[in-house]
Amino acid sequence: MSSERPHLFDFRAAGAARLRAARIGGDRFLDVAGLDGIVHRLQSVTRRFGRGLWVGGNVPNGIRAFAQEWAGADFDDQEFLKAEGPFDLAVSLFSLQAINDLPGAMIQIHRLLKPDGLFLAVLFGGATLNELRQSFVAAESEIWGGASPRVAPFADVRDMGALLQRAGFALPVADVERLVVRYSSLSGLVRDLRAHGQSNTLAKRRKNFIGRRTLESLNAHYAANHAQDGKLVATFEMLFLTGWSPHESQQQPLQPGSAKARLSDALGTVERKA
Repeated sequence: MSSERPHLFDFRAAGAARLRAARIGGDRFLDVAGLDGIVHRLQSVTRRFGRGLWVGGNVPNGIRAFAQEWAGADFDDQEFLKAEGPFDLAVSLFSLQAINDLPGAMIQIHRLLKPDGLFLAVLFGGATLNELRQSFVAAESEIWGGASPRVAPFADVRDMGALLQRAGFALPVADVERLVVRYSSLSGLVRDLRAHGQSNTLAKRRKNFIGRRTLESLNAHYAANHAQDGKLVATFEMLFLTGWSPHESQQQPLQPGSAKARLSDALGTVERKA
């Protein structure tokens, strides 16, 4: 990745957050939900894969049955994926979340796949932690007259299909699953984010502690605007991405003008020229 590209994420801080999460343990329910979604999608594929690539961390037991052998690899601090392909399958469970050059990362994965190889990934989507983001903006604007970056911007599902195509994948699909979690206090949400390695790793984040007045205002805004039955609500949106390395055996789009029937006939309407 070019050093001239402005960094959104602090790559080293993201790595440190993941290492801290591994040490402290905790309920990794988001990882479980994301892996379940990946497994569900792999179960709909009628073939078993030869070589599988797990991007980031250790290969979980729950996915080993989908390939005859697995290799694990991760991106280094220059955002290069150190893996020796080719692979029939590549899977990422939130390991692309703090990548600054996401199109470049996906291109690297695409190049490691054999023709007709499958790429599956899950990332957090645009609605994730929207309640926390809004509450931070309101609290810091009230106390300091302006807000600092506290919650990372997340991808929109409509953009991810185009990004898969840009990276060279065929038959791209991006779909969404949402998980709504309720907390008795804000500290419970913070604890879960740390357990998942998802604390604030934005490059331009404030590195000092949140002051008492800001924290009180944050709690007040969150409770007033994002609570149900006395519980604080937190939304996690998971984007599941599916793409295939191009191959001649795959379905191809029809050429423009090759249709043998008019859409107006099927809909029972009258066709009018523009």
